[in-house]
Amino acid sequence: MEQKHPLPPFTEETARKKIQMAEDAWNSKDPNKVSLAYTVDSEWRNRNTFILGRDEIVSFLKDKWATELEYKLKKDYWAHGENRIAVRFEYEYKDSEGNWWRAYGNENWEFDENGLMAKRFASINDLSIDEKDRKLR
Repeated sequence: MEQKHPLPPFTEETARKKIQMAEDAWNSKDPNKVSLAYTVDSEWRNRNTFILGRDEIVSFLKDKWATELEYKLKKDYWAHGENRIAVRFEYEYKDSEGNWWRAYGNENWEFDENGLMAKRFASINDLSIDEKDRKLR
């Protein structure tokens, strides 16, 4: 059976570890690596896009990182429950025209008993920034 430690039920310490692992994986910008943290039938809402399963996750992330250049992400613990974690995050990226953006948002995560994320719901807002105002490098 495929497992991704730490497993639920989460403590604050294990929730924070799970968040750091997610941040590190996303900052690798490797869609296949990222997808392995999710169930094969994981459900996502990312902004107004609905995604189902690892294949769609990989496709979505390939497209994302092809347009969000020099992507850098920071995730922060917000709260947790037995098999759920709430996260605040921000990330910065440059578009193909050289404009810089900072995206802010919240994610709600639900895990199965094997520590794989079964549901991810992300609400995200973008803010145009000047390169000199970047916080994440």
